[in-house]
Amino acid sequence: MDLTVPAAVASAAREFGDAPALVEPGGPRLSYRELHERVRTVARALIAEGVTPGDAVAIWSPNTYHWVLAALGALHAGATLVPVNTRFTGPEALDLISRSRARALFVTGPFLGTDRLAALRSAISAKNGQQPAESRSGLPGLVIAIPVEPSGPAGASGPGADGVIDWAVLDNLAAATPAVQADERAAAVAPDDVSDILFTSGTTGRSKGAMSAHRQSLAVARAWAGCGRLDRDDRYLVVNPFFHSFGYKAGILACLVSGAAIVPQMVYDAERAMRLVEAERITVFPGAPTIYQTILDHPGRAGFDLSSLRLAVTGAATVPVALVERMRRELSFDTVLTAYGLTEAVVATMCRPGDDPDTVAHTSGRAAAGFEVRVAGPDGPDGGAREPDEPGAQGEILLRGPNVMLGYLDDPSATAAAIDAEGWLHTGDVGRLDRRGYLTITDRLKDMFICGGFNVYPAEVEQALARLDGVAECAVIGVPDPRLGEVGRAFVVRRPGIVLDEARVLAHCREFLANYKVPRSVTFRAALPRNPSGKTLKRLLRDEAPD
Repeated sequence: MDLTVPAAVASAAREFGDAPALVEPGGPRLSYRELHERVRTVARALIAEGVTPGDAVAIWSPNTYHWVLAALGALHAGATLVPVNTRFTGPEALDLISRSRARALFVTGPFLGTDRLAALRSAISAKNGQQPAESRSGLPGLVIAIPVEPSGPAGASGPGADGVIDWAVLDNLAAATPAVQADERAAAVAPDDVSDILFTSGTTGRSKGAMSAHRQSLAVARAWAGCGRLDRDDRYLVVNPFFHSFGYKAGILACLVSGAAIVPQMVYDAERAMRLVEAERITVFPGAPTIYQTILDHPGRAGFDLSSLRLAVTGAATVPVALVERMRRELSFDTVLTAYGLTEAVVATMCRPGDDPDTVAHTSGRAAAGFEVRVAGPDGPDGGAREPDEPGAQGEILLRGPNVMLGYLDDPSATAAAIDAEGWLHTGDVGRLDRRGYLTITDRLKDMFICGGFNVYPAEVEQALARLDGVAECAVIGVPDPRLGEVGRAFVVRRPGIVLDEARVLAHCREFLANYKVPRSVTFRAALPRNPSGKTLKRLLRDEAPD
């Protein structure tokens, strides 16, 4: 079994050969053999420009074929991959690039109205107290501009300001490095070398860089692909951002180890996604629950042939049973699975084909990828975890196994706080295990609030709300109350064409929930704020909620 990403790319070329590997509508359509060659070319170019083993190579660009080639090429050259969130501002991106000490940066040109390279230069100038035009330092030593929009970046024919070069000249740069030298570099990569540094979302503070080894990144990818039964006949529409572990490890790497074809979508749009499903005969289509909801509710859905779909994998939010049933009934999915993971562990639990809709909706599956899963006991971390013979006990979810991150970049204290002396990763998530070993995520520890002395877990309230016909999405937070300390506030997105008011929502909650769990108010919104992985940004909801 291949234990490094470069070895896995080479094996895929041998095993899958001319099978489609990377299919970008309007762009290249590469077989696995061609993918390997293009990856070697990127690696040769990076080596020619001075990238050495262990150097960090950052990518700040959306889901296109360039990202796949840049990432795999950097790993082939022995470098460490540092994905950067495309939603980050210039200062946020600069923080990650600086902290990882990136030697090289792949960055998109103008995209969705923002020139990220210009934003980065402005951030450097502001940090240095200079005008943008005066800034000539602060960028990584090598910057490759990726043209994702037709106009492309300035200086496409060669080096521009700050030595920035364009993607188009990589072939010329590669000529300076013999292929055998690149392959020797790839062969020298060890399974325990750091393959990537994925920064956490930073929703509760400064983001931390979770480091994974090659063997770990591949192991979680194989586990995900195995649970989903991916093979060379699958075509995988990747709408999850490549900079996130769901898009990169459960997307690119899962395809690499199974022979499935990667079909990237740069920006999610329901109609565009349905067109791709029909045109490319997509079989695998993972995403956050809201993605499937937008397709189910799209007025033009009946005009598209979606019959090729077979596998959906979701999570990161409340998943109503009704949604799972509609996905199977109306979108032709044979299999709908839920999973649980986090940047520090990627894939920890996952449902399996054959699990019933209730299990899929109410649990995140059972342990996967070699993980042990436990729930912290009432005495906390020092009191140990509850034993498996205590099903239903609720507490913090702990994970242990060979694929827990190596640690946080340059942050031993945060690493020690997250991973205890016995190797258990303290996730900060609350949940319970049933007798089968299936995990139900109750909430985040930080999201729990106390109403009249009783603990309220918003995810339980959200599950109740999800059963109400007309609720497309929902989120619940605790807000201050002079008498009870805190009470619930529900944020609800209505399904199109449905009339729903606060009284109906609260009456529904009273049918299913104890009084202290029932929200005291309802706010209707057109959409909920979410991060790229689909998680609701409750801090933004708290910010807008008046005291």
